[in-house]
Amino acid sequence: MSIHPNTVIHPDAVIGDNVTIGPFSYIEENVEIGDNTWVGPNVSIMNGARIGKNCQVHPGAVIAGIPQDLKFVGEVTTAEIGDHTIIREGVTVNRGTSSKGRTVIGRNCLLMAYAHVGHDCAIGNSVIIGNSTGVAGEVIIDDYAIISGLCGIHQFSTIGAHSFISGLSKVQKDVPPYVKVARDPISYAGLNVVGLKRRGFTSELISTIHDIYRIIFQSGKITSQALNYIEENVEAGPERDEIIRFVRASERGIIKGYKGNGKNGEEVD
Repeated sequence: MSIHPNTVIHPDAVIGDNVTIGPFSYIEENVEIGDNTWVGPNVSIMNGARIGKNCQVHPGAVIAGIPQDLKFVGEVTTAEIGDHTIIREGVTVNRGTSSKGRTVIGRNCLLMAYAHVGHDCAIGNSVIIGNSTGVAGEVIIDDYAIISGLCGIHQFSTIGAHSFISGLSKVQKDVPPYVKVARDPISYAGLNVVGLKRRGFTSELISTIHDIYRIIFQSGKITSQALNYIEENVEAGPERDEIIRFVRASERGIIKGYKGNGKNGEEVD
């Protein structure tokens, strides 16, 4: 363990083995930091933080800050960060409220500089959140999603697995899995083909997912008709079923399609 003498650590904080903490950092009570984690200088780790193993927390980050929610009245909640996650400079992660009780960031995530994650968010594994992106309270972001820089994510939104959101996007609707979204207002811009290939999706499976979204966004059918048609005409499988489940479960409604100049109205990859 390597702790700089100018760091302030509450005696009740639980610090794992081989943890490094830089100068002028501040660690409150009811904090747990896992083995082999590196905490840089000028980091504030507040009451309720749970930081996993092999993480990095860079200068200026604030973990488990009090929620920016006027309904919060001091209830005991947490902000939990999974193993191997990197928190870059100036990132803020608020802890939960009585609504969910905790804010969760999964394993192997990257939160780039000055990103903000609001109270009660549930962020999956291997998620990337770009520089200066703001994620409002109670947002769900599923595994392998990529949010580019300077995006604003509306509270209660859900962002599906393996999706890609382009920079400067204003996200006010749910983003289904596997898609790429762009433009203002944001809309469907094809599949996240690059990400899917990197994750081992076959060309045949990508083509099937593409066909499903053409039915949803470009067939002219209303959403319920499109989903019924997919169930009747597309062979069942985990990806097909996840898309149907996601769209049917959406309370905010999903992003819209786009009729542009690419093939079948999609942006050309």
